[in-house]
Amino acid sequence: MGTRRDFIKNSALGGTLLGSTLSLSTSSARPQAQRVNKNAAANKPVVIATWKNERAVAAAWNVLSKGGSALDAVETGVKVPEGDPHDTSVGYGGRPDRDGMVTLDSCIMDHDSNCGAVAFLQHIKHPVSVARKVMTDTPHVMMVGDGALKFALDQGFKKEDLLTEESRAHWLKWLETAEYKPVINIENHDTIGMLTLDSSGKLSGACTTSGMAYKMNGRVGDSPIIGAGLFVDGDIGAATATGMGEAVIKVAGSHLVVELMRQGLDPNEACQAAVERVIAKEPKYKEIQVGFIALNIHGEYGGYCIQPGFNYALYENNGPGLIDAGHALK
Repeated sequence: MGTRRDFIKNSALGGTLLGSTLSLSTSSARPQAQRVNKNAAANKPVVIATWKNERAVAAAWNVLSKGGSALDAVETGVKVPEGDPHDTSVGYGGRPDRDGMVTLDSCIMDHDSNCGAVAFLQHIKHPVSVARKVMTDTPHVMMVGDGALKFALDQGFKKEDLLTEESRAHWLKWLETAEYKPVINIENHDTIGMLTLDSSGKLSGACTTSGMAYKMNGRVGDSPIIGAGLFVDGDIGAATATGMGEAVIKVAGSHLVVELMRQGLDPNEACQAAVERVIAKEPKYKEIQVGFIALNIHGEYGGYCIQPGFNYALYENNGPGLIDAGHALK
């Protein structure tokens, strides 16, 4: 099917939270996803994911459409890019750090605030599944590095070399200059964040990444951090982030989006307000990309970002689609 732009409505852009000193877009309208009448039945099931992850949302929808749980759906969905050697920013085939090591970060969270995460994990193709094991089989929320690897191997996960020949070749080419300058909307395709609402009204989310290409060894971004890269509150909604993780961490971005929805903002409005908070706190905001997507318990969804070019994939009862998110800068 085609894109769902016919389901996106224009609405007047309210006064910015930042004042007129920032070079924000002067457009009089911004994209808004289809709204749901709260007096009517909720729009469910629904799955959304950052970037052009149509295959991932289709895999998650396959679980949801058969009555499966939001948690199973979100794990199934993000495992698609994790296992794809041609996806150079998530899991197997991901770009390495500057020392040539592929290190993975991931987290998962359910409707009841149960959550698990792994960071700086090597040699395991599906870190989201290890994160789920942390959630279900340990008293902890996050495990990292060698400890996370040992836990994964003890749980029966297979140890693999995740550096493909393609990624190795790109890394060796990068070493010729060793210039670290992430390119907006290219290097920042460093994450898949996915949110699901199942037919029983339960929410879940996951966020997984190999991080920014050629990062310093040991760097961990927002993706495995509950409240930064992902947050789910079964009474309100869920949010996930992509882009420059350091900027997201500074404002506890995904938690901020959910709290703004708690205060009455719809998902689009909440994502926009969170982006504006990032801009207010980040002096070099014009040089980075940060985007959020959100899904509430009524099945409403939305997204917003700093720079143009960020989109998110969708699957609901009306079918699949790809939505261009609103953006603060021209």
